[in-house]
Amino acid sequence: MTAARVGVFGLLGSGNLGNDGSLEAVLGHLRAAHPEAVVDALCGGPETVTARYGIPATRLHWYRGEYRTASRAGAVAGKGLGKLVDVVRTAAWVRRHDVVIVPGMGVLEATLPLRPWGFPYALFLLCAGGRLFGTRVALVGVGADTIRDRPTRALVRRAAKLAAYRSYRDTLSRDAMRAMGVDTTRDEVYPDLAFALPTPPAAPAPGTVCVGVMDFHGSNDDRGRADEIHRRYLDGTTRFVRALAAEGRRVRLLTGDRCDAPVVAAILDAVGSPLVTAAEAASLTDLMREAAAADAVVATRYHNLVCALKAGTPTLALSYAAKSDALMERMGLGAYRHPAREVDADRLLAQFRALERESAELRRILAERNRAAARRLEEQFTALTTALFPGADHTHVLREAS
Repeated sequence: MTAARVGVFGLLGSGNLGNDGSLEAVLGHLRAAHPEAVVDALCGGPETVTARYGIPATRLHWYRGEYRTASRAGAVAGKGLGKLVDVVRTAAWVRRHDVVIVPGMGVLEATLPLRPWGFPYALFLLCAGGRLFGTRVALVGVGADTIRDRPTRALVRRAAKLAAYRSYRDTLSRDAMRAMGVDTTRDEVYPDLAFALPTPPAAPAPGTVCVGVMDFHGSNDDRGRADEIHRRYLDGTTRFVRALAAEGRRVRLLTGDRCDAPVVAAILDAVGSPLVTAAEAASLTDLMREAAAADAVVATRYHNLVCALKAGTPTLALSYAAKSDALMERMGLGAYRHPAREVDADRLLAQFRALERESAELRRILAERNRAAARRLEEQFTALTTALFPGADHTHVLREAS
């Protein structure tokens, strides 16, 4: 039997650890269940993806400055030309594949600032190409929300309708797509793909608290007050970290995207304590290892929360979107949430005390919920095989695409 040609697609290798963790989970499944598959990527950081995961990769956008603000005529022209070139590039790439997988990520949402002609447009081109050439495009364990911006909503809705397979990382996402006019009758909900990654062994560091920070400026609808939201978030988080350090607690600052580095630097500078250090995490596995060694975690980014919860560590969410609330509820920690838009250091500290008092019970709950998540993800991968690889021969060895 001819080996299946499988593409993976998304903002992968671009510095977001959550996106790359979803890719790692899907590649693990492909290598175990479909070792004959020939795999390559169309992604944001092709050099990183090739170096880290050993698969050939092509740059997602023809214009290299796609996600930088275009302030000069040349940049504007380059972006405009890039939209036309990407129609041809994406179509040609899709046509070479039997299956294209979009692994996890919040590809159907706008919980962070987003322009319609960036990734939503790229996703639409992918799904339209799949429908045109008969390539099965699968949106696997993705996140979604109800989008208010009309151009973005139109592109996301159409892309979702054109996909051959859809599953979501929470019920909230499926409900949002249904509200935007997508028939979700056959779409299933499974835990985030990162829960399929192996949990590394812990190296306990008693007394340590991990604080996951984020370059947070609000959502796509908050552009007018983005600076105000960011200042409030940074001030409240800094005060919380300072209070922990004043009590002699060791604090490890975690990130989830390279853009979070300035927030870490600002907190380190403001607190000025040797007890507060920054973790050098290059993957979700690194984040899980940090979380597993801590007494407790307080985190903002969605995949910081995923890693802490999967590690079984009591976790408090600085919640910036409904997806964080849904995750915490599903894992049995719905009571431990604090709004990222209005961080009140005193109230956050009180919630943190309550979290630590219930530590033993919360660890028991998380162990139980993690076992359930593992079972559901096994079902997800079985369903994916049935939908995308009917009658596949599993006797070959994984080869790189040429």
